[in-house]
Amino acid sequence: MLNYFNYFTEIEERFQQRRGALLLLSTLDWALIETWREAGIPLDAVLRGIDAAFDKYEARQKRGRMRRINGLAWCAQAVVEAAEDLREAAAGTATTPTQSRESGFERERVAAHLESAAAALDAAAVAPEACSATAVRLRQLAAEVRTTSDNAPAHDLEALERTLTVLEEKLFVALTAAAPEDLLVGLKEHAARELAPYRSRMGAVQLRQVERQFVQKQLLVHLRLPRLSLFYMSQQ
Repeated sequence: MLNYFNYFTEIEERFQQRRGALLLLSTLDWALIETWREAGIPLDAVLRGIDAAFDKYEARQKRGRMRRINGLAWCAQAVVEAAEDLREAAAGTATTPTQSRESGFERERVAAHLESAAAALDAAAVAPEACSATAVRLRQLAAEVRTTSDNAPAHDLEALERTLTVLEEKLFVALTAAAPEDLLVGLKEHAARELAPYRSRMGAVQLRQVERQFVQKQLLVHLRLPRLSLFYMSQQ
């Protein structure tokens, strides 16, 4: 996937550009982007879907007053349709090599991200054993990153991202088991309220995926624990 590590930022920028005003993405928006990424929806399909949703909105707006688009969920159905169109267009066509682009993820910055996450997990008060084990593994990965070349192929970073995804999923299981029941119930209720306006625009499977991502993100925020994915690495 081109622009693999720009997936989040390019989607955010396109949404803000089409909306015509700066609007920080919500936790629900970020959760939705994660479901698209995990589903393997290409960046180009997401951007096309956002454009299609806004084009349709603007055409309707000319015929009558409409509420402003305030969330990416408004574009969810259009993104799914754009992804299906791309798959149909690509059927039977041969793939061609693409010129690699600079990822911008220098090894020192990647290693620093991993070590910062490890330090935060060491201070965790919930599920300390799982957090400590994850921190140890993150430091091992940071050491491995520092031994690789700055010109390492992009698939090396994609492999690292897959490892971080597995680590985060295992950690989330441990944190969920250790978290108070009322906290988890409250997070699910919060997710239900946030998703309520968009239920007609997303299928049942997508709704469940977004709710899971939303609860996971909010639980980590509540526990003051970091996201491990390179998508959350500081751009500075």
